[in-house]
Amino acid sequence: MNIRSPRATERDFDSAHFRQALSQFATGVTVITTRLADGSFRGLTASSFNSVSLDPPLVLWSLGARANSLPIFSGNSHYVINVLAAGQEELALRFSRRSEDPFAGIDYMLSRTGQPILKGAAAWFECHNRSRYPEGDHVIFVGEVEECEVEPQPALLFHGGRFGVTP
Repeated sequence: MNIRSPRATERDFDSAHFRQALSQFATGVTVITTRLADGSFRGLTASSFNSVSLDPPLVLWSLGARANSLPIFSGNSHYVINVLAAGQEELALRFSRRSEDPFAGIDYMLSRTGQPILKGAAAWFECHNRSRYPEGDHVIFVGEVEECEVEPQPALLFHGGRFGVTP
């Protein structure tokens, strides 16, 4: 089924205005982690996470098309989406910056396929890297969830350029 429509009409706003409008949508905060071929780990902070389907269990997230980690996440068979809990702001900041080893000094365990799972996360989803869709300046990743766990607790939120928490 082809669902692509013709282009939208001309916009009368710029990227900064669009970004400001998007900042009014409160999102959860995740860290996507994976293992590289040499055994080291890579992770990045993402707020573009959403459910897609219950059967099969599918989730999505997106990554900038110019991100240095795009080839890693595109080529790996698995990754883990760690949903951060209240109090994990430092982890969100750590994985949002370039660092020699952002995993140094933090607690994590390994999934059944060897992917890093951040301790203290409110939930995590180990995903098979099912498909990728380039759209605009990002690539949308769809992961088929093979395993997940939940630890109900207040969530870390991002809204208006600031962190917050659910009650």
